[in-house]
Amino acid sequence: MADPVTEDWRQGGFGLYLHWPFCAAKCPYCDFNSHVSREIDQARWLKAYLSELDRYAAEMPDRVLTSIFFGGGTPSLMEPFVVHGILDRIRQIWPQANDLEVTLEANPGSVEAGRFRDYAQAGVSRVSMGIQALNNPDLRRLGRIHSVEEARTAFDIARNQFERVSFDLIYARQDQSLADWRSELTEALGMAIDHLSLYQLTIEQGTAFGDRYNRGLLRGMPEDDSAADMYAATQELCAAAGMEAYEVSNHAKPGAESRHNLIYWRYGDFIGIGPGAHGRITTGSRRYATDTEKTPGKWLHAIEAGTPLEKRDAIDPLDQASEYLMMGLRIREGLDAKRYENLAGQPLNPEKITYLSDIGMIEQVGHSVQVTEDGRMVLNAIIKELLVD
Repeated sequence: MADPVTEDWRQGGFGLYLHWPFCAAKCPYCDFNSHVSREIDQARWLKAYLSELDRYAAEMPDRVLTSIFFGGGTPSLMEPFVVHGILDRIRQIWPQANDLEVTLEANPGSVEAGRFRDYAQAGVSRVSMGIQALNNPDLRRLGRIHSVEEARTAFDIARNQFERVSFDLIYARQDQSLADWRSELTEALGMAIDHLSLYQLTIEQGTAFGDRYNRGLLRGMPEDDSAADMYAATQELCAAAGMEAYEVSNHAKPGAESRHNLIYWRYGDFIGIGPGAHGRITTGSRRYATDTEKTPGKWLHAIEAGTPLEKRDAIDPLDQASEYLMMGLRIREGLDAKRYENLAGQPLNPEKITYLSDIGMIEQVGHSVQVTEDGRMVLNAIIKELLVD
């Protein structure tokens, strides 16, 4: 009989994340592993990615791949031959689901019609665009190197090449009012095809914005109540447009949810390849958290030397349960309490479940524990309450 802990990943699926670490410029709010480089030998990078794909395929053969995600950085700076080469190799080494989703992140300033056509021919089926704002002054404040006009042109190019196109916006920006955000989001919903990612601006330590904030130089940030009002308006306007939140920050029409991100939130297995890429993989009857060398040059040289700089940490079942709880409560479909119990070896605390239900923070639908609209506003507190001490 199969071990329910060892086989747990199957309930979330199997995906592949590939990190392209290069950008044309570093945004001041960004804490991702991204770097600016004048010269990139893309043929060398392709060879390294193929080497890593082969290494993982030998260890995890016969998995059915349901999603591939090119993230970054700015993957739309990748030459089409790199994307072609990677996807061709993946087809050779893993069976794919009939509805395989292949997403590539793009920034409007790096979009070319010919390049997008080549990506589509290579097998990319979905593009996620980092637009971030729909007015030029705020784009400049966010350190973006594209204009609104370029963003609209890039979006039209993508829409003509791909069936599915999503884009990101950031709200609760400097000096942004609730009326400003409602107007901008209404405009975005008029553009959107079937998916939007809408993130509240957070100030991360180690970024240029973090440094300015620490020195009192990042002025005009909205108060907590104002940001909460913007969040509430986001839910209202998106729901009215038929794009309800299926996750805290992600909105889609039914059936258009990002399959790759659902692998994360449903706590499936995913391989992370590239500098700084993280993964969760089940192999040899254990589940591991994987992490790779962040510095692009060191990562590349290690792969070429045949000594990948990858760290693996075994995750015990109770920690798996905690990770699943933190992921599963983010999505509208919620957490499967029976699955949690199989991982943790004990059920969710019934007293805490009753308490959170009584105050309207969660609701139970069969075995599913779902966070309510009010609960989403205080999600971190709910997760903290339910985690095992």
